[in-house]
Amino acid sequence: MAPVSIKRVLISESVDPRCKTILQENGIEVTERPNMSKDELIAQIKDFDGLVVRSATKVTADVICAARSLKVIGRAGTGVDNVDVDVATKKGIIVMNTPSGNTISAAELTCALVMSLSRHIPQAVMSMKAENWDRKKFMGTELYGKTLGILGLGRIGKEVATRMQSFGMRTIGYDPITPPEVSASWGVEQMSLEELWPQCDYITVHTPLMPSTTGLLNDASFTKCKRGVKVVNCARGGIIDEAALLRALESGQCGGAGLDVFEEEPPTNWALVKHPNVVCCPHLGASTKEAQTRCGQDIALQIVDMVKGKALVGAVNAQVLASTFNSESQQWIHLGEAMGRVLKACSSSKQPYAQVHITTKGDRLKKSTGFLSSAAVVGLLTEGSENCPNLVNALPLAEETGITIKKSHIDVNGANGSCMVEVFVNGSVYKALGSVQAEVPVLLELNGSVFKQPVPLSGNLLFFKVAGSPQLLPAVTGVLAAAGMEMDFFSASTASDGDQWYSVGIKSLLGDLSALKPLVKEAAQLAV
Repeated sequence: MAPVSIKRVLISESVDPRCKTILQENGIEVTERPNMSKDELIAQIKDFDGLVVRSATKVTADVICAARSLKVIGRAGTGVDNVDVDVATKKGIIVMNTPSGNTISAAELTCALVMSLSRHIPQAVMSMKAENWDRKKFMGTELYGKTLGILGLGRIGKEVATRMQSFGMRTIGYDPITPPEVSASWGVEQMSLEELWPQCDYITVHTPLMPSTTGLLNDASFTKCKRGVKVVNCARGGIIDEAALLRALESGQCGGAGLDVFEEEPPTNWALVKHPNVVCCPHLGASTKEAQTRCGQDIALQIVDMVKGKALVGAVNAQVLASTFNSESQQWIHLGEAMGRVLKACSSSKQPYAQVHITTKGDRLKKSTGFLSSAAVVGLLTEGSENCPNLVNALPLAEETGITIKKSHIDVNGANGSCMVEVFVNGSVYKALGSVQAEVPVLLELNGSVFKQPVPLSGNLLFFKVAGSPQLLPAVTGVLAAAGMEMDFFSASTASDGDQWYSVGIKSLLGDLSALKPLVKEAAQLAV
């Protein structure tokens, strides 16, 4: 990926001072304006290329659409549910978080709540402060030999598992993404939710909040659990259905809950908060000095690495860019965009594209189909979209305009690698085949015509098609010479269905191709 230009960054919340220092040391101007209202943020965001937030700032569609040059939204923490990622993606804005910044802090708080539930520590403390001595009232249970169910086996789930295993707990879990053999390597047996519910003495959740995880623990799942099961949520409010949790607490089906997060914050369901078997905190999962320092530093370093074209870490909506941070990838990205531009010019149709099919070939491109597809769509949509297409938003923009994108790869051992882009429009198919040769993106074929000399895809290009008659070529080149065109190169192709494509590299684009119309069947000019 080419370096992203970030000159000015707005920090809208209190983050560790190292965040500002790191950005400034790398030539980025930083403005700190904490506690802004939504209207103030909308007014301020217009002048910035980057925005750094924690969890309090709501980066809504209104905020994103008010931005003029915003390129990155950095969340100093894990979740990004306070950012409208879909709108940011359509605007071509990278959204990144710090996936490991508060891992240890959140895991330790989870473990602390599990222990608090097992021994009623907060309730016993409050009783003592009220000058009571109720030893029998706070009879607890050991964690040793109990079963802990962990929902979400990412970084935090792993850290919770290894810590609670030291208490002699059996750890089981559920995660649709982490392979079972991976979680097994750190002592967690994976199983379905239906198998997990009835085995757990304790359940902790460590998933993002999304439609598939909202209300993951609800009336139905509590019914399937052991009577007296204890639950802990230090992830996101809403993963546990609060109304269902309160009903389970009141019936005794749930024996206790440790809550650091709530559906609304501050919470409005005070009956749940005040329940005697609930231990709760005001969203303290990342509230340690170490986590705040780590998150502030991490988001700054991630932005700097992106700006310098070194790496892209923590991007939640631009995973396709992760493998583009090297010079070889840049050449292939240039190829994809250039072929998209060539096909756009040569199809010369005002009809919308129905389908775009990108096929990569060769072992070296096995992991490149994603960004080559985005690059080709960028070339096709440039100058034809209200939003400025880039690798982040190209595919969502294509989908929004009704274009079907198909991607495929063909393994060929030892092949140099090539990319075919096919565009289906108005009942016709236009094709371009390209590759990178000696670090130069080149066009090999156009609509079935194979160029005798690969066409370098850089600078100003003119393509024209004539019938396979050699007598026409001198006439065409004469018209071009009369127009004062200075050629950089000239490449002819083999005939295709009686027609032959030619490509000319020129010093400056022609303003008017009307003089060519009597001589050629098709002509197109473009800059790549």
